[in-house]
Amino acid sequence: MTQPDDLILNPEDEVAIRQNLTLVALGKRPADLAIEVGRLLSVHSRHWLVDQEIIVSGRRIAYVGPRGSYKGAVAGRVSYPHLSAVPGFGEVHKHIESTHITPEFEAALVIPRGNTWTCEASHEFANVNGPKNQEFWQTARLAGSPLKVFIQPGSAVPPSAWEESGGYYGYEEQIAFLENDMGTVSLDEVMDWPSVWNPDNPGYIRMWGMIGATMEKRGVVEGHGSGLIDPHDLSAFAAAGISSDHEVWALQEAWERLSRGIFTELRPFSYDVILPGLIGKLEDWSNVAFTTDDRSASETLELGASDYNVRHAIHYGLAPEIAIQCATINPARHMRIDQWVGSITPGRYADIVLLDDVQTLSIAHVYADGKLASNGKQFVGTAPAIDWPDWARKTMNVGRRLHAADFAIAAEPGRATMTAAVLRPFHWTDDYFVEELPVVDGEVQRDAARLITKWAVIDRYRGDGALSKMFWTGCGPADPETAIACSVAHDSHNVWSVGSSDAAMALAVNRLQEIDGGWVLVHRGEVVAEVRFEIGGLMTARPAEAFDVEMQAFYRAAEKIEWMYKPSDLNLWKPGFPEFLKFATLTCSPWRWVLVAPSAAAPEGFVNVQTGEQHKVVW
Repeated sequence: MTQPDDLILNPEDEVAIRQNLTLVALGKRPADLAIEVGRLLSVHSRHWLVDQEIIVSGRRIAYVGPRGSYKGAVAGRVSYPHLSAVPGFGEVHKHIESTHITPEFEAALVIPRGNTWTCEASHEFANVNGPKNQEFWQTARLAGSPLKVFIQPGSAVPPSAWEESGGYYGYEEQIAFLENDMGTVSLDEVMDWPSVWNPDNPGYIRMWGMIGATMEKRGVVEGHGSGLIDPHDLSAFAAAGISSDHEVWALQEAWERLSRGIFTELRPFSYDVILPGLIGKLEDWSNVAFTTDDRSASETLELGASDYNVRHAIHYGLAPEIAIQCATINPARHMRIDQWVGSITPGRYADIVLLDDVQTLSIAHVYADGKLASNGKQFVGTAPAIDWPDWARKTMNVGRRLHAADFAIAAEPGRATMTAAVLRPFHWTDDYFVEELPVVDGEVQRDAARLITKWAVIDRYRGDGALSKMFWTGCGPADPETAIACSVAHDSHNVWSVGSSDAAMALAVNRLQEIDGGWVLVHRGEVVAEVRFEIGGLMTARPAEAFDVEMQAFYRAAEKIEWMYKPSDLNLWKPGFPEFLKFATLTCSPWRWVLVAPSAAAPEGFVNVQTGEQHKVVW
């Protein structure tokens, strides 16, 4: 019998698939494969079933029971008597764009590490090309990739009312996304908190339109509650219908969120301060999941994917079975997709991780869509070749070549000095710094002795070559005629540049346009390193290993440069190449004063995103 194609979920195919699975489960139709295992973790009851067989039909599981108990015909049989089966791991909140490789290569990277499904927190590519975002995330799956991507359209498109990007999502767009695809499941992290609570905020109507559309279609409203500690704020956060938070940095923050019914998504870098205390305090872990959020392919090659999140939790003392639940059934239930993923049970996709040691989470094989997808770290699944179209490739629409004069900051006539507003990375305080800077030939100058350099954000969507610029401290190149430019600028993903000279900044941005995005490093007036992100200016359509080779070469070139370093009170960055600056353009809480690309709402780009106040960068 020809079975419906369930690569992309739709109601008609889903009914036909379930009808067929019912008959296969009863032994009235033949199955495709029986997978025999020594043990199988029932995540619903958190206990191990011994000597089990998993009967597969198409991409789904039809039957689970004791080995040899299935009464129907099976086309093939494999046996792993010494291995333990657990469900394919899922990501409740991940930006695949942050791996910097496209979804077909992401699959080859993460599936051998147990990750068979991901809820794609999609406000990265959505801000680059909003109208094509849903199609982008469906492309690899339709081409046969075994990685299941559940789409979460971004609430941050654009990220704030003072920004413009390549997308705009409101009520109508979100309704259409949820109606068009059963695999579009939620509203990605609501992170512009002032636009939720403040009716006077210019983003209020758009944000509540998206929240309302999501609720109307029974989707999940995901949250981002960074900096929300006061019980009134947390209560308001939950009262707004925001169901979760992954911005959890401390044990008390986790406990306060759980106590208010907020599904809590923990990232590994906070395990050390959260898990030991939570293990001794929390009895029911069903409202906890582990999440990657952002991790590059290079970091994944080094640390792991979802397997690292689980293994790291076990390292801190969490029982392996609970840790596995936090990467399988818990996130699946929260996202209301547990009828498809999250457990090794009938009706679900046949995504199975086979462990040769549970305590260390050592992975021997992974099955995805009912087929062997990896042996150890070697991916053996379907690897579709995708010719990404120009709407994905040609996204660097700055519109013109830039010149040193574009980055100059003019002084008032006759002035020897000017007062300047200065920001640093992750400037979370209410006020900007104020410094007196010298004027030379009518232009306000940097002051390397005080570690003051220049920072710019360039629009890459409208094609008008608009840019904003201001003075900056904390990090940046100290060598003369040196700059970096990057097209990864969370979350609008315009271009940013920091440099010791205006000419070097122009050179870096111009080269970035030529390679369709990525990283460019200029040292002493010459381009010395670059990394191509030719897909959306965020990703490359290459294997993780190829990307890593280029990235490591970039790091080596950056090591030859002297970098400014002025630590923050919170110790948020380290000396050396400031890769973290791709997150320094965020405009969500707890950011206050920020520099955004010029827009109709913020013509000079310097704005307090909490209050809407704007100011000149020099006066």
